[in-house]
Amino acid sequence: MTSDKKMRIALLAGGKSGEREVSLSGAAVFEQALDPDKFIIRRYDPAYDLADLARDSKEIDFAFILLHGLFGEDGSVQGMLDLLDIPYQGSGILGSAVAMDKNLAKVLYRMEGIPVADWQVVTSADEAHCEQMAREMGLPLVIKPVRDGSSLGLTIARSAEEVKNGVALALENDTRVMVEKYIEGREITVSVLGNEDPEAMPVIEIVPGDEYEFFDYNAKYLPGASKEICPAEIDDELTRTAQQYGVKAHKRLQLHGYSRSDMIIDRDNTIYILETNTIPGMTQTSLLPQSAAAHGLAYPQLLERLIELGMAAKGR
Repeated sequence: MTSDKKMRIALLAGGKSGEREVSLSGAAVFEQALDPDKFIIRRYDPAYDLADLARDSKEIDFAFILLHGLFGEDGSVQGMLDLLDIPYQGSGILGSAVAMDKNLAKVLYRMEGIPVADWQVVTSADEAHCEQMAREMGLPLVIKPVRDGSSLGLTIARSAEEVKNGVALALENDTRVMVEKYIEGREITVSVLGNEDPEAMPVIEIVPGDEYEFFDYNAKYLPGASKEICPAEIDDELTRTAQQYGVKAHKRLQLHGYSRSDMIIDRDNTIYILETNTIPGMTQTSLLPQSAAAHGLAYPQLLERLIELGMAAKGR
């Protein structure tokens, strides 16, 4: 702590991923929300300021990571902060890296008994086999980079030609691409808060606007593009199941602090988990803060709780 008893926060925002602008938007809200009588905030952009962060490390009490996607949510920054002995909110290197890898995460979900859509992982060497893959797996198929966020590089393919094009697009973002069965249904998300004994917060249903085929980047971030219903208008049994899956995913992936797992409810009311986010969007209207508000945690309280959990995870 600093001598004046205020906690000095290094706010990490910006970065190098395709979600840079989302990160910067969250940082602007974060800076306004924390109590200036308790906290001193200095912003660092990992795209430019890593040397400054290392230089200032002895004067930093805590880092708040508002980076999404590669080089922020994948364990990279977490490893640097561990080396600098700076505590931070959220998951460590292992959980961050595993959750970022959609293939490994799905293997672990399945081991935990959480339903997942059937999938294959392909590389550039498999591009010639797209027609065969379409025949064997059936259409439509969802195609996305194994390691990326915010639906970047994601497409829904309804023909063999679209499978080929979708794989080519996703390979621009990653060397490995996930091809999975498309599940039609209602999109929901479950936010979880806690370390060793995490609890699920209210479920949110996401209804993309009619012009969006799925909850893509624009549907996520353009104002008014999607409708978010909190709590979701689903029955108690589905709510409990979704929340149980969120907590199980959080524990199985060895996550800390918070997470947000995206799911889909098919026509038979089976819930499939899609992926888990270890640093969810953090503007006041983002999904996790909405769920926290319904849970009784106003945005500033949520931020302070995440700082407490981060300190506890590091034994501070």
